[in-house]
Amino acid sequence: MRPMNLVRPSLALLLAVGLSTLVTPTPAAHAATATISGADTPITFTSTEQLAPGVTYGSFQVATPRGVTVGYLLTADLRGNKVSLDLLHPDAVAQRKVVSAMTNDQGAIAGVNGDFFNNSETHAGVTPTYSSSGPEIADGEELKFAVPNAQRFGPGLAPGTSTRDVFGVGVNGKARVDTLSLDGEVRSEKGTIALSGLNQYALPVDGVGLFTSAWGAASRVRSTCGSDTSRSDPCTTHTYEVTVHDGVVTAAGQTPGAGAIPADTQVLVGREGGADALDDLTVGDRVQVHEKLVSDGKPKLTFAVGGAPVLRDGEPIAGLDTKTAAVRSSAGVSPDGRTVYLVALAGRAPASAGFTIAELADLMRSLGADDAVNLDGGGSSTVAVREPGQAAATARNNPSDGTERAVANGIGIFVGRH
Repeated sequence: MRPMNLVRPSLALLLAVGLSTLVTPTPAAHAATATISGADTPITFTSTEQLAPGVTYGSFQVATPRGVTVGYLLTADLRGNKVSLDLLHPDAVAQRKVVSAMTNDQGAIAGVNGDFFNNSETHAGVTPTYSSSGPEIADGEELKFAVPNAQRFGPGLAPGTSTRDVFGVGVNGKARVDTLSLDGEVRSEKGTIALSGLNQYALPVDGVGLFTSAWGAASRVRSTCGSDTSRSDPCTTHTYEVTVHDGVVTAAGQTPGAGAIPADTQVLVGREGGADALDDLTVGDRVQVHEKLVSDGKPKLTFAVGGAPVLRDGEPIAGLDTKTAAVRSSAGVSPDGRTVYLVALAGRAPASAGFTIAELADLMRSLGADDAVNLDGGGSSTVAVREPGQAAATARNNPSDGTERAVANGIGIFVGRH
């Protein structure tokens, strides 16, 4: 039997009642036991309020072996047509912005931070791109693909998971955890070249990546740094870049460039074997570039953000870290795909005991999630909320940096958008 099933009736009650004042927990109504670090630990809901029909926000406390951890929970009921999820994101893939600003700019009622991202660099002369490690789909538009596993920022991945894993919503309105692949190629009279990247800060060795206007103005040199086994390996000098305008090669050279890419232009970057393949193309050649993200599940995703799976079919994934506690964020979904749980932990003392990743999986299962992912944590963990009567959303979890950290993306809850 799954632990913490007792929390589900109390959570359903909170969702139905939609309390707008502080709730004083009682053991029968608002507390449940959980198996965390091998011990039964009470999880207490301390407040909840209805932000809009189908959307609630509240706080909870968990006593861990390291002390009390405070967390914040957003729930979204997707069974109606008025509540939806989508990607919170800056104007370009290679940019960053604080969660509250993205929430307000895009008209969301609430949101949490999203995927791990390229926030620092060890390669001399190379600046961070601030782009996420995993895929991004926003309002049906495929913005980017995933970097190689070894190029990811963040804690190690559990066995059987990858940077291609996402949390998303399909065209049927159901949320799910899925895995994406890139299906793309460059065709010309000189042959066909497979694509292995789309607007991502790191390409696989011997790969060819496509950069579009969605990437932004950041340098594309970072995509040729590191390797499939180490993020810190040197940048290769065996590179080639081709610019395609309206289906015709207009420029070619050995060094990846920078600067905004027009909407009618595509830039191809190759490294090692991929560079050799692109070197066959010359100015004036006609080429066709095709790319799409393909999911393991169905139907097609209209929204997706990268996340590391921690819970699958109601069970924690084997190999999750049980030792390192940190401030964390997570996204989970109920077995029917209709209820979404977004969590961010409080960032600073005295409520900063944090969770291990294994504890996070237990928490998400306790809340009712059947599948869940670990999102970026530490100073990135943020929950932003716009309460009824407020003009703007603000951060609520006292982020670890003292102020909101600018991040690559997030998950927004929208009401009446579609």
